[in-house]
Amino acid sequence: MGRMPDRSSPAASHPFGPRDFQLVLLRRMADHNSGLVEDARRVLGVTVAEMREANRRWQAMVRSTRARSAVSRYRSVLGTPEARLRRALGDLECAALLWPVPLWPDLRFEVLLAPNGAVWNEWLVRAPGAPAPRLRTRADLTPWSCTVDEAARAFPPARPLEGSAPTRWGLLLSVPDEEGGRPRPVAAEFTWGLLQRVGLPGRE
Repeated sequence: MGRMPDRSSPAASHPFGPRDFQLVLLRRMADHNSGLVEDARRVLGVTVAEMREANRRWQAMVRSTRARSAVSRYRSVLGTPEARLRRALGDLECAALLWPVPLWPDLRFEVLLAPNGAVWNEWLVRAPGAPAPRLRTRADLTPWSCTVDEAARAFPPARPLEGSAPTRWGLLLSVPDEEGGRPRPVAAEFTWGLLQRVGLPGRE
């Protein structure tokens, strides 16, 4: 007799959609901010097992030998982009595709396309027209408070640091501990473009 299906385990029968993709974002962020991820998971009404299953399915799609192009994969999962913007990077003009992410209403998931259609970058950015956070001291750099470009603009000059894993970015910033204080170097780490933690350079 065949084995009965385990109805307590997360099913992979439903189409992979926007909610599943948000779980993929959260799965990577859980390494640094498990409490925030736990709160977000409850908002979505999903279990830890469902979050892991969503990440497993996403990784299978990315690594499949029959995988479609990255931008086609995002369109199939997230639907039609909310907006398509033109971005200038030096002498090149690129296209930025933006999708909403309900967990972060003021953010958008951005896929940046090179002129030949290749995906250059995939991360969270501030939504067009949404107010940027006020970043003046280290106390303002709290988890999920800002994006890579916002931190870089607030504390120039920002030097890129090698990310500790795929989908992670680092910035070396000079940030005062208090208003008007002397700037000190800090290492800011981002996952999918969103700030996760700030520490001393060269330390975990």
